[in-house]
Amino acid sequence: CLTICLIITFYTTIPREPVQLGLTATPKNKDNVNTYQYFGEPVYIYSLKEGINNGFLTPFRVRQIATSLDEYQYSPDDDVLEGEIDPHKTYTESDFNTNIEIRERELKRVQIFLSEINLNEKTLVFCANQDHAALIRDLINQELKPTNPFYCVRVTANDGERGETDLRNFQDNDKQIPTILTTSRKLSTGVDARNVRNIVLLRPVKDLIEFKQIIGRGTRLFEGKTYFTIYDFVEAYCHFEDQEWDGEPLDQTTNPTTQKTPLTQKIKEPPGTYQLSEPVNSQPKTKIKIRLADGKEFEIQHQSNTLFYTDGKPISAQEFLTTLYGSLPNFFQNETELREIWSRPMTRKNLLERLEQAGFDRGNLTQLKTLIHADHSDLFDVLEFIAFATKPLSRQQRVNQAESKIFALLNQQQREFIEFVLTKYIETGDEELNEEKLGSLLELKYHTVTDAQAILGDIATIRQTFIEFQQYLYRQNIA
Repeated sequence: CLTICLIITFYTTIPREPVQLGLTATPKNKDNVNTYQYFGEPVYIYSLKEGINNGFLTPFRVRQIATSLDEYQYSPDDDVLEGEIDPHKTYTESDFNTNIEIRERELKRVQIFLSEINLNEKTLVFCANQDHAALIRDLINQELKPTNPFYCVRVTANDGERGETDLRNFQDNDKQIPTILTTSRKLSTGVDARNVRNIVLLRPVKDLIEFKQIIGRGTRLFEGKTYFTIYDFVEAYCHFEDQEWDGEPLDQTTNPTTQKTPLTQKIKEPPGTYQLSEPVNSQPKTKIKIRLADGKEFEIQHQSNTLFYTDGKPISAQEFLTTLYGSLPNFFQNETELREIWSRPMTRKNLLERLEQAGFDRGNLTQLKTLIHADHSDLFDVLEFIAFATKPLSRQQRVNQAESKIFALLNQQQREFIEFVLTKYIETGDEELNEEKLGSLLELKYHTVTDAQAILGDIATIRQTFIEFQQYLYRQNIA
């Protein structure tokens, strides 16, 4: 949920003790005060699941990614550039970029997530420490060779005013640069960047509270943002299995011997290494630096899996698809009925609202496009494919097949407007066909609604044209 930390004292004219109201997203944290000790037990708790289901927060998906170099044992054909290697030790995630650095490994992880994200979307990358954040920044910029040198920047405690400027620019939704920020712990909390679409985890997150806070960097609402994606290279998804994940925070005052064993031990972080804030100008200890033998970097393999966040817990893509497939007959009985529903903005909106109430929100449905190789289709094709195994059409193909019949009943002025609408539909998706978009589309095309009326006629006529052409777009056998 949104990070709010307010203490408001209300006074009345009647002599009495003041009433104090505390609102916070992090009531208990081992590095900060326990607000329960001051305010007492909470009278109301609002979970992340409720915030997402009620439309106040953005849903998300998780991409689990593992590589064949998530563990390392020294091989004599590798070069030790710095430090002293223990040839008998198996180096694991908690060692990488703190005790040992393998540049080829980090480059591979950078290449993996760069191949998956939209490179124009704002992205936060959480790294092991400040040096690691600098390395990842450099690898991203070297890999992409952006025209703007501030495409990817590091923002950590040591970056001073330059970092603060970069952060402010990143938070400004009217600015595209910087697009990617690398950090270690500075941006885990208190960063209000509403248009963050990707969060990349390249360091273990052993603390459940910090994991919640990192998730919160992406949950801000923004126009056109139906979901955000967490790229998890470090098995942080184990936190979702913790009974405290989306409920009341763990009571830090409880006797440790009576607490349950935290699931986060799966991540095998050595005790005592976690800190929420990073020290300024900290002196890192000498790391072992390894250069892999020639050609080994090309042998690094990876596998990935997608988790869908629904009803407070992530489930696999197969589980989500199976559940959706079994539920769709409750919403339409056959393909003809689906086409009729989808071809009218109002009934389409009602269908999507009913699907969302059943746990299938637009964000999760949009994510399915990639799984069924329909990134350039719209949600109609997703539903049609899952329910009836019909091959998806791209939005461009759909327009190409329908435009002759769409334009046959329009005059020249109407045709020019609908051509503009279809262009936006091809670029963006079926949301451009919603009635709520009509006003902004008219303003984009004609500058003002009044100017549009002078060309197209009154609002009722424009609205009728906008609604009626859509039935031809989704009509069957229109080729």
